[in-house]
Amino acid sequence: MELIRGLHNMRPRHRGCVVTIGAFDGVHLGHQAVIRHLLDKSAELALPSTIIVFEPLPREYFSPIKAPARIMSFREKFMAMRELGVDRLLRVRFDERLRGMSAQQFVDDIFVAGLGVRYVVLGDDFRFGNDREGDLEFIRQLGPRYGYEARPTPTLSINGERVSSTRIREALEQGDFAEAARMLGRPYSISGKVVYGRQLGQTLGTPTANLELRRLRAPLCGVYAVEVSGAGLEGALGVANVGVRPTVDDSIKANLEVHLLDREIGLYGQHIEVTFRHKLRDEKKFGSVDELRENIAKDIENTRAWFAGH
Repeated sequence: MELIRGLHNMRPRHRGCVVTIGAFDGVHLGHQAVIRHLLDKSAELALPSTIIVFEPLPREYFSPIKAPARIMSFREKFMAMRELGVDRLLRVRFDERLRGMSAQQFVDDIFVAGLGVRYVVLGDDFRFGNDREGDLEFIRQLGPRYGYEARPTPTLSINGERVSSTRIREALEQGDFAEAARMLGRPYSISGKVVYGRQLGQTLGTPTANLELRRLRAPLCGVYAVEVSGAGLEGALGVANVGVRPTVDDSIKANLEVHLLDREIGLYGQHIEVTFRHKLRDEKKFGSVDELRENIAKDIENTRAWFAGH
């Protein structure tokens, strides 16, 4: 899949495509239905499929602290879309210029002049433009003038409830990984590059792999029984802590640390995937490092017990 890094990198060869646009946070089953619609039309018209996403997400731009936690990083989103067979991903920087762009200008400059779209797929709740005028009906009305067709992908529901990124975040926050997996179409995981940490785990006798989250907050917080893959670790079990490490740190930035059971670490610079299976407890500030060490030992024991029974 080709990544087009910004509007300034659009080229004449990118013109003539079928397109959709959205946040696609999580690339859940509802998003996958939109993408299948896109790919079906791409095959029918023999034109490349293109997805437009904003970075940062608009809500992150307007209010970084209050914006919802991302379900996945941009890299994870790229990998998920590539696996589904999308041809191109256009990453558009959301900045003051884009913030002030009307829906009409967006269609003129990006859909028509930039991409020469022939077919547009939209979820039924997506809106864009500084006036919030850019919805499916707006785009559809402009179709005859610009020579494209626009069609919706209906909302996907499971057990009568709409599949949404918001519901997935709620399930993750509650530690309901079965519900999150039902909406995602796969178990929830976080992947990233292993980076150097403070070496505290080594000091405590429980060395950890520290993942680069590339987000201010994670959509879950606590201690978890996990499976780890990548870097030759397929089938590895571990204990993960997601949070701000209140006993030893006063940072507000989320961290992900994984202690592998019965495995050596030595993973610096490599990418691994951490799949969350069960929540053991909430993150807690302990009175001392010794108390923290005791609770880590309990977490390891509880993780072994949980995996033994599942």
